[in-house]
Amino acid sequence: MRRMAFSQSPLNRHANDRTNADHMTQKTHHPERRVLKFVDDKILMAGAEPDLAAISNNSGVYLGDDHDARPWFAISVTERENLRPIRDIMRNGELPPDLLSIIAQGRSLTHWHARHGFCANCGSKTEMADAGYRRHCASCKADHFPRTDPVVIMAVRHAGKILLARQKSWDPGMFSAVAGFMEPGETIEQAVAREVLEETGIEVSKVTYIASQPWPFASSLMIGAVAEAKDSKITMDEVELEQARWFSFAEVRQMLVRQHPEGLTASHPYAIAHHVIEAALAI
Repeated sequence: MRRMAFSQSPLNRHANDRTNADHMTQKTHHPERRVLKFVDDKILMAGAEPDLAAISNNSGVYLGDDHDARPWFAISVTERENLRPIRDIMRNGELPPDLLSIIAQGRSLTHWHARHGFCANCGSKTEMADAGYRRHCASCKADHFPRTDPVVIMAVRHAGKILLARQKSWDPGMFSAVAGFMEPGETIEQAVAREVLEETGIEVSKVTYIASQPWPFASSLMIGAVAEAKDSKITMDEVELEQARWFSFAEVRQMLVRQHPEGLTASHPYAIAHHVIEAALAI
């Protein structure tokens, strides 16, 4: 079975070296450097592999060094040919997990830079600093840093069944775990309870952390959990969800391997939802 996408990066990020301009210049001009080229949610490909471009200045975002001490960078480009959606590459399993994880890191950072060219404090133009992990405003001296938004995603159990839901935009018949962004001042447990209650009307008690997954669309951290429901009555938020229902453990197992008699499916193995659902079956 395929493992979660984006969670197996081989890079040493060398965070303490990012402020050393001379050191980073050496990495930029390393003869075996690797540079990934992005346009929004797409990556420039050369056949079945990423087009590992060359850069001649410090405009790239430094991602880290691989096991062979080769530095990796990411840049935004304007090309429109030979682009492939990262989601398609992920779904099809076209690249090894470690390379896909590097791509996710690069996509998150280039996406952030593309949308933070101006200071949120005074509106002046900002400049990249610290090898791409800070933007500095020379006008008001404010510093801005890449953000990661935490999202809770949870499978809910009750009396030998698991609560799954679906949104209208998903593939027909696909169900997944309930999910939502955390809010300021919340613990993971509080966010799980709030999101399940808001979307399905069900109160939960015990919350068990399972795993996490970086998700670069755009720059979220998926925090997987299993929760125990206090009852089974569903009051669905019809704005957020198209359907929410309880499935027996046997049905869920069929959905995970795409053998449900109604043609229903659960999330793919590349997504943390799949693994959270598996964990709910095993607890």
